[in-house]
Amino acid sequence: MGKSKISDKIYYVYRIVAMLLFVLIFLPAVNPARISGMVNRSISLLTAGFSYGTLIDNFGRAFRKEWILESTMRLDNISSLLVCIGIFACSIGACLSIGNNKCKRLGNILSTAGSVVSLAALQGIYIAYTQVSLTKKPEKIEPTFPPFYYGLLVILIVMLIVSVYELIISYKAPKEKKFYMETKYRLFLMLMPFLLLTFVFSYLPLFGWRYAFFDYKSGDTLSMENFVGFKWFTQLVRNAATRKDMIRVMKNTLGMSFLGIFTSWMPMVFAIFLSEIKNSRFRRFVQTFTTIPNFISWVLVFAIAFSIFSTDGFISSLMINLGIWDQGKNFLMSSDYVWLKMLMWGLWKGLGWSAIIYIAGISGIDQQLYEAATVDGAGRFQMMWHVTVPGLLPTFYVLLLMSIAGILSNGMDQYLVFENSTNTTDIMVLDLYVYKMGIVNGAIPFSTAVGMLKSVVSVILLFTANNVSKLIRGETIV
Repeated sequence: MGKSKISDKIYYVYRIVAMLLFVLIFLPAVNPARISGMVNRSISLLTAGFSYGTLIDNFGRAFRKEWILESTMRLDNISSLLVCIGIFACSIGACLSIGNNKCKRLGNILSTAGSVVSLAALQGIYIAYTQVSLTKKPEKIEPTFPPFYYGLLVILIVMLIVSVYELIISYKAPKEKKFYMETKYRLFLMLMPFLLLTFVFSYLPLFGWRYAFFDYKSGDTLSMENFVGFKWFTQLVRNAATRKDMIRVMKNTLGMSFLGIFTSWMPMVFAIFLSEIKNSRFRRFVQTFTTIPNFISWVLVFAIAFSIFSTDGFISSLMINLGIWDQGKNFLMSSDYVWLKMLMWGLWKGLGWSAIIYIAGISGIDQQLYEAATVDGAGRFQMMWHVTVPGLLPTFYVLLLMSIAGILSNGMDQYLVFENSTNTTDIMVLDLYVYKMGIVNGAIPFSTAVGMLKSVVSVILLFTANNVSKLIRGETIV
């Protein structure tokens, strides 16, 4: 019994170490594959292992001059790949550790093998570093001892010790015994990939917020020498030109967002009327025809708009041929009704796709309610108003709440492709402004500061909208 309790406690360490290893392969700052200053500082161990081209992106001249051998970087790449594979095996082993003894034993075997592979591959990275350090042009190659090498080495050794210990004390289950895991754990593991994707694409990039506190230019390193604190945040209000730009950008952003919120009921109405079409073939055709635009990129949407509304487009050609116009008109090169134009293009592209969730909601409404309404003499429109609409309102409220939380996030693609010299003043939304300042103008710290403030305001709006909805429903605000 004593050994069982100790084993259970060690499993907690085992899982924490496996999770830590998995996170480390995504962090560029602790990438042990960066054995030279020529290796991009922004790539992680995962990228170094799975993308050889990214790893050697800056080594073309070094290979030609034979300052460094390509076999050295191949060794670094393959070793990084094996380290990642070993860590993946450890992660799978940690997932199996929440099952029965047969699952745990298989997990221990995988973790032991993964730890050994990763440790051996880590030595391959060290060998690649020693080869790099022998270069005849160290000032060009900049040999760099692998960052966090010893830290990763220690963590892998701990993983190996824990895995071997658990493997030794665990008994071998009979062959006839099946692998088993409780339902709640199976459901958690099914959810795990989505949690990891959310962490990698939503939370891990928050590490880049640190650039807002430095006077950083592309290619520089972050140090206390270029640390400027809240300089870029104060510039938002102190600089008159920046203040004017922000007012204009916020006006466009909020204006287009409110237009989107005011028309957010349209997908629900479209879904209701679509569900009322009795001819199934025609209904499927309409649904497919209105959903397809969602999968068309905004670049292609602009190409369609250009072929219709440009000087040589369909409308201009038609009007000239009819003798109504003397020459063609370019409706895209105009600042008139820009917000309305963007709203209409957005509705055309997303109406059918947004209606899908309401169509699913309609299928979940109890059919007995419709039968009861029919018995009471209700017509089709009365059933829609008194049965279908109330059944969809909870879904509508949730989507409306999310829209309010993202009121500062209009997206960038649509406005980037439709922007031109005549409408840039009215079409410049916050996301496009951040892109222009950070990527086009190179003001990365300033654009990062603006992006941070946008995220903070969005979170505040989410909590505010949530509390308002609770007040409307008469619930207590915690």
